[in-house]
Amino acid sequence: MTDKRKHYVDNEAFFKEIKKWKQRVLDNREMDDPDPPSTEFMGECFLRISEHLVMRPNFINYTFRDDLVSDGIENCVQYIHNFNPEKSQNPFAYFTQISYYAFLRRIAKEKKQQEIKEKLISNSYAVDLYTGHAYHDDQTKHITNAAIEVAKS
Repeated sequence: MTDKRKHYVDNEAFFKEIKKWKQRVLDNREMDDPDPPSTEFMGECFLRISEHLVMRPNFINYTFRDDLVSDGIENCVQYIHNFNPEKSQNPFAYFTQISYYAFLRRIAKEKKQQEIKEKLISNSYAVDLYTGHAYHDDQTKHITNAAIEVAKS
């Protein structure tokens, strides 16, 4: 008796759905019609893959987890045309990798934004020290306040 637990993405059903979708894409292209949208089942699989991947220990502590999931789904939809059913029968692994690298790109973007915020805060503090906390003119006050607002957001 084998213990076959249900996985959150049925790889066989996912593969069959992608294969059918790819055939519809080829048929539409022969007729010079636009590509059909991905199916609801495929979208659910992309969502499940991204939602489970974001729960891994290397991603769980980020405050922008919703952005990670969104980027993962967006990249899956963007690169679905690159999946070749003749080369691989494992779309789960393929789209998990796509989501993983989308997560890494989002983390790099967020890190860069955080560095910019820290520099703005640091520079505005230096302006305050240089001016002795007194603004010499309205222009300096406006620029400093704008930098502080951008840094807070």
